[in-house]
Amino acid sequence: MVYGKTGGTRSSKCVHGGATFIWPVIQDYQWLDLTPLTLNIPIKDALSKESIKMETHSTITVGISTEQGIIENAAERLLRLNQKSINELACDITIGEIRKLIAKLKIAELKADTELLFNKISDVVNSGLKEIGLKLISMNIKSITIDRDFIPTNPAH
Repeated sequence: MVYGKTGGTRSSKCVHGGATFIWPVIQDYQWLDLTPLTLNIPIKDALSKESIKMETHSTITVGISTEQGIIENAAERLLRLNQKSINELACDITIGEIRKLIAKLKIAELKADTELLFNKISDVVNSGLKEIGLKLISMNIKSITIDRDFIPTNPAH
């Protein structure tokens, strides 16, 4: 990442797979580690649309996006952070996005089609991570637990 006076409206310029000249005094550079991060995502006491408690445990792998427009977000938001801070930020965003999605769904929707649920989770997590320059590489939903005290009601009666 080159930063300082880079021309245009951006505060940085990303060079991926190439080289560039750094103008001393008006520019500087810093490397941005593209190594993927594996994160454990435990979510406790998330509430569904019907206010039923759920717990999920997932493992995700994220990395710095190399897509134009998104990698610049990484340069602006992650450049001076250490790996631990990036991990925490990615975890917080992922947990928040999954909680928001669960709050919009009914238990029946969560149980009905696990592939659709997986795709919805992937979409919302990717959308949140993109804002800081990360992308979801893979996700493994290890468990989804619904509150045992939940007693389904029969709307036919």
